[in-house]
Amino acid sequence: MQSYPLTRMRRLRTNDAMRRLVSEHTLNPADFILPLFVTNGVGVREPIAAMPDVDRLSPDLIVEMCGECVTYGIPAVALFPRETRENKTERGEHAFNDQGLVQQTVRLIKDNYPDLLVITDVALDPYTSHGQDGLINDRGDVLNDETVDVLCKQALSHARAGADIVAPSDMMDGRIGSIRQTLEDAGFHHTAILAYSAKFASHFYNPFRDAVDSNAMLGKADKKTYQLDPANNEQAIQEVALDIAEGADMVMVKPGMMYLDMVARIREAFAVPTFVYQVSGEYAMLKAAAKENMLDEKTCVLETLLSFKRAGAHAILTYYALQAAKWLND
Repeated sequence: MQSYPLTRMRRLRTNDAMRRLVSEHTLNPADFILPLFVTNGVGVREPIAAMPDVDRLSPDLIVEMCGECVTYGIPAVALFPRETRENKTERGEHAFNDQGLVQQTVRLIKDNYPDLLVITDVALDPYTSHGQDGLINDRGDVLNDETVDVLCKQALSHARAGADIVAPSDMMDGRIGSIRQTLEDAGFHHTAILAYSAKFASHFYNPFRDAVDSNAMLGKADKKTYQLDPANNEQAIQEVALDIAEGADMVMVKPGMMYLDMVARIREAFAVPTFVYQVSGEYAMLKAAAKENMLDEKTCVLETLLSFKRAGAHAILTYYALQAAKWLND
């Protein structure tokens, strides 16, 4: 008589009920943050060619989308502006205009959905005529300290508008401490900072840059002098440590799918809320493969999102947030 081991791992995979009972990680709409692209006007919906089913929306339609998020249990949205060319300047002054596109949209959202968290992007690339996240000199070098001064003004204007979380995505040195002090001095003690601490210089951002119209401004330049080299994980850990020491409440890994190792390492090393961004290029790949019937979209998207949770992410920024929430509710 053949002898079998007493432990048979397949017992825990016998049927769906058993698999759900012993599941180590689950997805919930509360895990998601929906990035939204806001543009000027009323009733404006502009499809983004590189990101199927994602549109730039005027503030009134952004509010409608926020209503759907509330209905399906998504706790937060993140705003990214597509400014007009005439509002793009060498020094990005429109970034801290209290009557600017983002600031107006934040106020409109909070007037209609006060309990929905609003996250705002703190960076200058949507506002600069050269497409860089910071100010530049005559040689085209991105200036660190001068940029931080402007970022502080931008973050403060977002806080004044009612943003719950400001999210510096610029990767300038020292900006978290400066923004935190600026917010404290102005009495915004409860405005949280989500630091894009582990943001890698990635080609997977290209569809996003088209969406906010910074690719055309950037031209042949790149952002490698301030975003992380994809080869360097120890530098990413150091960046996170510095941002936490300067007052970051949450940290971000970006992109997501190619950097799951960093999500896991950061979560384990620092035990702080760790977010991940499934970026535009990752979204576009899944959409393209699904369109060609190379994969089942729903199954693969949910598997991808689950991988972020398994790696240790507390929250996931994804353009699939609303669709995924609907799938989970169904």
